Amino acid sequence: MAREYSRTQRVSDQIKRELASLIQLEIKDPRLGMVTVSAVEVSKDLAYAKVYVTFLAIDDQQPVDEKLAVLNHAAGFLRSVLAKSIKLRTIPQLSFYYDDSISRGRYLSSLIDKAMAADGQHRSAESGEQDNTNQEAE
Repeated sequence: MAREYSRTQRVSDQIKRELASLIQLEIKDPRLGMVTVSAVEVSKDLAYAKVYVTFLAIDDQQPVDEKLAVLNHAAGFLRSVLAKSIKLRTIPQLSFYYDDSISRGRYLSSLIDKAMAADGQHRSAESGEQDNTNQEAE
C-alpha cells in the first residue's frame, strides 16, 4: 500500500513554507509587490520544482509576466538560500508560474451572483403576474 503522504509531498510543503518567507524577506525588488506561494510541485527525483504564485492587485497580463520574470531571475539566489535552510542532498531547480485559480474563482463567483440576481428578478416578475391573474379571476 502506498503512503498517503509521500516524500515529494513533504519536500514540496517544506519548500513552500521556506519560499514564502524568503520571497518576502530576501527579495527587495519593488516590481514584485505582495507575493503568495500557493503551491509547489516537486518532481519524483527532487530535481525540479514548479512554484505557483499569486500576486496582490494585478490589473493586466503585463505586470504578471514582469513579476514572473523577476522571480525566475532570482530563482538561483532563492535556491542557494533554500539550500542553507533545507537539508537535502540536491535542492530542486525552481521555476515560477502564475496561479490564476483565485482570479478564476472570483470570476466564477461573480457569474453565480449575476445568475442568482437574474433568477430572483425572474421569480419576482412571475409572482407579480400570478397576482394579476388571481385578481382578474376574482
